[in-house]
Amino acid sequence: MRKQLMKGNDALMKSAILAGCRAFYGYPITPASEITEAAALYMPKAGGVFLQAESEVAAINMLYGASSAGMRCMTASSGPGIALMQEGISYMAGAELPCVIADISRGGPGLGNIAAEQSDYHMVVKGGGNGCYRTLVLAPYSVQEMADLTALAFDWADRYRTPVVILTDGFVGQMMEPVEFHAAATLPEPPAWAVTGHRETRGNLITSLHIGIDELEEHNRRLEAKYQSAQHEARVEEFCMKDAEIVLVGYGIVGRILKAVTAEARAEGIPVGVIRPISLYPFPAASLRKAVGHGLVFAVVEMSMGQMVDDVRLALNGMRPVEFYGRCGGNVPSHDEVLCMVRKLASDFGCHNISAQEKEQMVHA
Repeated sequence: MRKQLMKGNDALMKSAILAGCRAFYGYPITPASEITEAAALYMPKAGGVFLQAESEVAAINMLYGASSAGMRCMTASSGPGIALMQEGISYMAGAELPCVIADISRGGPGLGNIAAEQSDYHMVVKGGGNGCYRTLVLAPYSVQEMADLTALAFDWADRYRTPVVILTDGFVGQMMEPVEFHAAATLPEPPAWAVTGHRETRGNLITSLHIGIDELEEHNRRLEAKYQSAQHEARVEEFCMKDAEIVLVGYGIVGRILKAVTAEARAEGIPVGVIRPISLYPFPAASLRKAVGHGLVFAVVEMSMGQMVDDVRLALNGMRPVEFYGRCGGNVPSHDEVLCMVRKLASDFGCHNISAQEKEQMVHA
């Protein structure tokens, strides 16, 4: 299939339709509005349903109904809108209803601004609603991944009967890059648990209400077992990690900055590498622990005051020091800022730094 040049938000919606999504309910908000606009354009042409809800609260509850009927469905918003959806997301997790939710994050807290930020990590990855539940979370860093991970999100949602969140930042949503799409998926039949109106489904009961305390505890234990069974789905990209003594960790647009910094630092002889989590839940803790064998220090870089850094520290369990560098409010950690940090870490931790002259001598030795 020929590549197409488009925004990340548009690529996400087109991929959703190719993955069999046939219902979109949402309310526009910058920097996610193009997803709603694309849904309004494409969904009727695909024989699906598009509805601009009166609010984000209404949108998530419409998803509850569509998913209950066995339809692949989704919504999209940004931080303030996702915050309003948290009760409905908890209901859907409790009722084991699959759906896909895109969060194109912006500056906060509160209304904040419309610039890109990564400060929705805690709300999305840790579960912002009530009760013992998790959502599976994927974090694209390119327009191609916006397409690829959206298709994967629908598969995960159906496989684990749970909401799946695509969490990225305004830069990835708004940037334009060439993207290639997968062939359209065969529309799945409504699952056996759905309530479709047919006689054989009338006995199905979809609810998150479990009055008995033992009944609710058993339900929660079953949900937790499901989340644990998804741990093998963890996805990660490792870049120049074979001998990295300084390990940079970042997701979304930050991952692109870290890879560029690594290339320049490597040219200076600094042994640095990148671990880029692609799934934020399940978190790729095993990749971090594996890097302890050669990594002397880990440095987390985020467009926030430090939210993913806690998960990195938990994964390493004190085996190595974890540093943090962040910008927020719509500011982005610059190439030069991160490179300066890498050089300082190389000096502080005695990482092997081969000068250009030494390299030249090694070549001719």
